[in-house]
Amino acid sequence: MLRKPKDHEQMRVEMGRLIEVLELPELNKQFLRARWLEQVIWMDERAWNSILWHNILRLTTIIGGVIVPALVSLNVGDGAAAAIKTLTFIVSLVVALSAAVEEFFHYGERWRHYRRTVEALKSEGWQFFQLSGPYVGQTHVQVYPAFAARVEELSREEVETYMTQVVEEKKEKNEDIHHETEQQADRVG
Repeated sequence: MLRKPKDHEQMRVEMGRLIEVLELPELNKQFLRARWLEQVIWMDERAWNSILWHNILRLTTIIGGVIVPALVSLNVGDGAAAAIKTLTFIVSLVVALSAAVEEFFHYGERWRHYRRTVEALKSEGWQFFQLSGPYVGQTHVQVYPAFAARVEELSREEVETYMTQVVEEKKEKNEDIHHETEQQADRVG
């Protein structure tokens, strides 16, 4: 289940309490709050915003896409025909804009990206807190460097993945534009 943004303050307080009771130097606790916890909350907020926009835009496209053919098929008198035509145009425009905005921003893909990363960060955090997984049999002080390195690795991977997707998408669009330009030149020439 997605966490709503208003729950992030509650998460900050609850996780802050867990961090506070760990037997770690205060500096490590501050790093945990500033780097791990704030990264989890930031990613969770991005995931929430992305899925919200994705759902709004997709539902607008789907519902509008169903309404337009219904409006077109209506048999109404001359008085209502102009209003139906105008309404059909407006709904069609909203559907096209909604689909274009989703295609441009890729909110669904962003949601999956942020959700995967935040869940990996949370899982790493829980393993650290509970001294399980790669941290089993050691103290928090002993495993803190490995945990911090893993958080940084996950953050680096997140940035690389995001940037790779953006660069790859731009490259594909440029190739599509180049291909279309060549086709148009062939038709003209």
